[in-house]
Amino acid sequence: MTKLAARLVLAFALVGLGASVAAAYVHYQLLSDPLYTSFCDVNATFSCTQVYESRFSTVGGIPVAIFGGIWFVCAGLLAVAGMVARPQVRESIPGYLFALSTLALAAVLYLLYASIVILKAYCPMCLLTDAAVIAIFIISGASASVPMTTLPRRITKDLRVLAGNPMAVAVAVLFVAGSVSTLAFFPRGATASPADAGAPAPVATAEQRSELEQFMAAAPRIPLVIPRDGAKVLVVKFNDFQCPACANSHAAYKPILAKYEEQAPGAVKVVMVDYPLNATCNPNSSMLHPAACDAAVAVRLAAEHDRAEEMGEWLYMNQGGMTPATVRQAARDVGQVTDFDAKYAAALELVKADVALGTQLSINSTPTFFINGVRVDGQWAVQYFDQAIAYELQHAPAQ
Repeated sequence: MTKLAARLVLAFALVGLGASVAAAYVHYQLLSDPLYTSFCDVNATFSCTQVYESRFSTVGGIPVAIFGGIWFVCAGLLAVAGMVARPQVRESIPGYLFALSTLALAAVLYLLYASIVILKAYCPMCLLTDAAVIAIFIISGASASVPMTTLPRRITKDLRVLAGNPMAVAVAVLFVAGSVSTLAFFPRGATASPADAGAPAPVATAEQRSELEQFMAAAPRIPLVIPRDGAKVLVVKFNDFQCPACANSHAAYKPILAKYEEQAPGAVKVVMVDYPLNATCNPNSSMLHPAACDAAVAVRLAAEHDRAEEMGEWLYMNQGGMTPATVRQAARDVGQVTDFDAKYAAALELVKADVALGTQLSINSTPTFFINGVRVDGQWAVQYFDQAIAYELQHAPAQ
């Protein structure tokens, strides 16, 4: 590998690493601070927040940006080896980089497809990392001078050379240890389940309470034409039953809402508004969740048999394999709905009416909450949600 090619790869690896670190930082802030506004939220189309709150932003709860950062560190180390290693090792480096970048390119193309076709939103940091991967793929492919079929044999020899160099061994150990530690300790997204519903909410610190009270006091309040029925706090949730974040927020907030219902019956009213991310009933969305419209209809029809709560719980717990067919079967088995097809069209029109309200309010992701008119995009940390309701109970005028 020529030194020029190695320097170019190193430069693009550093650019990609910087973008990955920035993306991971934004993702972390979105997980830990409900008041955080991302610097790369340019508009509804170029929005890091919208991308990072989607199911495509994590693998096993770990942000994709973390895996990207590790990949760029590896590529950077190989580029350095392409400049300082022994000649017989240097000639293998482009092949290693080309093989790694081919795998990375497959992931990049998949995520680009999800961004363009499904989410219709773009993360500027992600686009920068995508460009860096593509550049490394092109440079390494153009620099490769040995047959790719010889790489398995070459890597064995090169590892022996690596084992004989204390500095190289130390760098390799640090890389592996750092990668494992980052994957192990980076905060995961919310993964609450219905089984966690009885767990007490974490207690907000004094600093968190102060920040949230300032936010609630200053935030604009959007008037919603939804009856309060005498409740002092109205919580409106724009929901998609096939949305993982909606299921997580349902499980996480359930014990909080139960607590306030026990302490002050009727003081907090929760209203679910359907906003399926499915073009069948939501013209503002693609077919992100193919069974979401049927799921919304199923809950409405189950409510006629006083089985809406049970139907909703089933949907949240069975999102992984959810299809229109499984929803309809569950509507019969769980919701006691025997006339799904006959009532489908009428119920779907009610779902579309909810979507129309969401359109007026510029809803673009689920869940979106309104707490006495204060908009909350995505799921807050549990303690913030708890504190927000407590604040409104104390400060909101009686209805």
